[in-house]
Amino acid sequence: MADPNSPARPFRPSRQMVKPLAELIDACIAPVLAKQGFAASDVVLAWPEIVGERLARHCEPVRLDWPGGSRRRYDEEVEPATLVVRVTGAFALELQHMAPVVVERVNSHFGWRCIGRLALRQGPLQRRPVTVPTIRTPDPAAVRMVDERVADITDEGLQEALRRLGRAVLSG
Repeated sequence: MADPNSPARPFRPSRQMVKPLAELIDACIAPVLAKQGFAASDVVLAWPEIVGERLARHCEPVRLDWPGGSRRRYDEEVEPATLVVRVTGAFALELQHMAPVVVERVNSHFGWRCIGRLALRQGPLQRRPVTVPTIRTPDPAAVRMVDERVADITDEGLQEALRRLGRAVLSG
């Protein structure tokens, strides 16, 4: 039996106990997404990365409509689904023209042809629009320090890349 007067050992979780937050979120929202035809939360959570920040500000995925209304497993040979996308009114025409690009981006993200077409639904977005973070201007003294540190690099491309990286780090 442990001595009640001895200091307690700090709790250190084992690697088996620690899970990435994405796994926990996926497990929580998977049932809701499954009702809307999504087998994974990827398309919803990664929408800005899939279609780009500009498109993500004006549209969002709503559901996947599988042919015949069936929700099949991804490993089965199935006809591609229709991705229903909610889009702000003024942006609908532009998204209609970009539909083949969006379909290709979604399919590339998943690695197979799961989406055959888009169905657009005009209306207000259900979530807050994606905001692009503002970039602060770095201190001029810090910029000079970065320029001095990379001045000895002979490869001009590498030098410029390191200069941009240093300025981005200092302005972040």
